[in-house]
Amino acid sequence: MNDYVIRVLASPSDVSPKAWNALLAAQAEPSPFMRHEYLAALHESGSASPASGWTAQFITLWRGKQLEAACPVYIKDHSYGEYVFDWAWANAYEQHGLAYYPKAVVAVPFTPVPGTRLLARDAQSLTLLVQALVAWCKQEELSSLHLLFGAEDDIIACTEAGLMLRNTVQFHWTNAGYPDFDTFLTSLAHDKRKKIRQERRKVADAGVSFRWSRGKDISKADWDFFYRCYERTYREHGNPPYLTRDFFQRMADTLPEAWLLFVAERDGKPMATSLIAVSTQPDEPLVAYGRYWGALERVDCLHFEACYYQPLAWCIEHGARRFEGGAQGEHKMARALMPVKTTSAHWLAHPAFSDAVERFLEREGAGIENYMDHLGERSPFKAA
Repeated sequence: MNDYVIRVLASPSDVSPKAWNALLAAQAEPSPFMRHEYLAALHESGSASPASGWTAQFITLWRGKQLEAACPVYIKDHSYGEYVFDWAWANAYEQHGLAYYPKAVVAVPFTPVPGTRLLARDAQSLTLLVQALVAWCKQEELSSLHLLFGAEDDIIACTEAGLMLRNTVQFHWTNAGYPDFDTFLTSLAHDKRKKIRQERRKVADAGVSFRWSRGKDISKADWDFFYRCYERTYREHGNPPYLTRDFFQRMADTLPEAWLLFVAERDGKPMATSLIAVSTQPDEPLVAYGRYWGALERVDCLHFEACYYQPLAWCIEHGARRFEGGAQGEHKMARALMPVKTTSAHWLAHPAFSDAVERFLEREGAGIENYMDHLGERSPFKAA
């Protein structure tokens, strides 16, 4: 450890984008959400900022001038925008007169997408980075450390460091080499196939058609319309949107290749959108990530068409290996998105609460296993 130096940085701009992205590209499970451009846009647009409860503290490990390991850490005074829910833990602390907040979260804000969180050049650097994280949390007298939606390498390193594991369930679609959407449909059980066709017909019969554009082909007018839909959807649910218009402008300017936009039109006018992220590593299989949607008009089954069927058809046409549908939602199984376990790792400073949470996680883990078994019995695919 003597020839390593740990630096805690307050902004991604304090790290070279080239060095950060090179380290990310060397990981087993990179995603566009861990790219320097994405994290910088969250920070610089004010989407993830101290004002919104996300105070950035990027932990970096250096050997001389070389970046050996790094990860984004946020000091949080709430648990919004994380998608691994620990409100009950916070309430238990409060009931015992203890402060759960502030806490530390290693995550991509507002982005429940599994993948690498700990960027490291080798196994030794990865181990040192986890040790540095825990030591820093102790030094800052934070209640806890939470690494959310980590990759396998992250989870192994956290387990070796004594962190506790927690599983949640998401729903992902896997491409079995379908030549077209109709062939994909024939792999499904009759009732599921019939339902999808009925849902798609309702949208078509309502006079709705779709177009898509990717990267720099997404016009400013389309970005503006997307944000109008996105903002409206959040406000209809009584909340302001997490992400600002400036964030998406920065994405259009600095990381356009990571975005795919579907626009629904009726009578020549746009009326709904869905925004999909796509992987950006040139040597890696293409992966798509369902992210955001919104509509100005209500059409029966439009959400399914915009958020599932249009993206799946695009994935099949372009040979994408996987489409990740995001957090939660058993209804996704009827669209052939199958359950997968995602994992987070947790460290709590208070020994008694750490023991209590560990017992809780054992019970919860058994419940997750039973839930996965139950879901597996409801496969939408034809019986073998």
